[in-house]
Amino acid sequence: METPLKLAIEKEFINTSERVKSVDLHPTQPWILASLYSGTVCIWNYHSQTLEKSFKVTESPVRTAKFIARKDWFVCASDDKFIRIYNYNTLEKVKEFEAHGDFIRCVAVHPTLPYVLSSSDDKLIKLWDWEKSWECTQIFEGHSHYVMQVAFNPKDLNSFASASLDCTIKIWNLDSSAAKFSWDAHSKGINFVDYFKNSDKAFLITGSDDYTAKVWNYETKSCVQTLEGHTHNVTAVCIHPELPIIITVSEDQTVRLWNASTYRLENTLNFGLERVWGVGYKKGSNQVAFGSDKGTILVKIISS
Repeated sequence: METPLKLAIEKEFINTSERVKSVDLHPTQPWILASLYSGTVCIWNYHSQTLEKSFKVTESPVRTAKFIARKDWFVCASDDKFIRIYNYNTLEKVKEFEAHGDFIRCVAVHPTLPYVLSSSDDKLIKLWDWEKSWECTQIFEGHSHYVMQVAFNPKDLNSFASASLDCTIKIWNLDSSAAKFSWDAHSKGINFVDYFKNSDKAFLITGSDDYTAKVWNYETKSCVQTLEGHTHNVTAVCIHPELPIIITVSEDQTVRLWNASTYRLENTLNFGLERVWGVGYKKGSNQVAFGSDKGTILVKIISS
């Protein structure tokens, strides 16, 4: 018999607000970056339980925001097709520019180079270089529907994955506008993709409107496991960097925790904040943040 993981969940911060589309945790400060459907971006301090800073970015939904901690910035993107960068210490707007021809779904920050990737309902992915005044240095074409998510490969920083409502996952190199390879991954649109390592093997995890998440060996493009149990669209997925768990969140209002080795469902959580849209974590911490219809929550997950 598999031994279940003993997981204790402690709520550390909760804030009710308008719909939160994405959350990100600062690597060193006790801050949650939350981007709201209302057009506002907030930085919450979960130690003092206070609003640290607030930015009225635009009148349209801000679907994605990420810290660029090495520059004291955050980058956000919204339905008005603009990317905006702010210095979170001085509150100044560093840059804003029209980046796509339609809603922007995701931004991803390169771990070491001065690059941000963006993906959009215009079916394109673009690479921006902030050391060249945010010049677009590459456009990646090939998806036939909205591109919901992009994620850099932590083992090969010249490579990234994308997820689209065209039901495919594509793998790209930064120096080529065409995908390296592509495969049909789900029966309905894919909302999320991320990389993870498990005992030296490299995997991808995807979340879809077919109500499932899937774990992939991306070298063989084969599905290792399908995680079934959600009763609505799976909006975001991640492997926790410090805990042996996969986290999936859904429009069914639940967060599910799965054993990253056996893929067994360990916990189903419902925080009463309606649909869940985003998940955020950081290295060296067992905290996880979630963004929902009714606000933001940070929990500590303790595995004994």
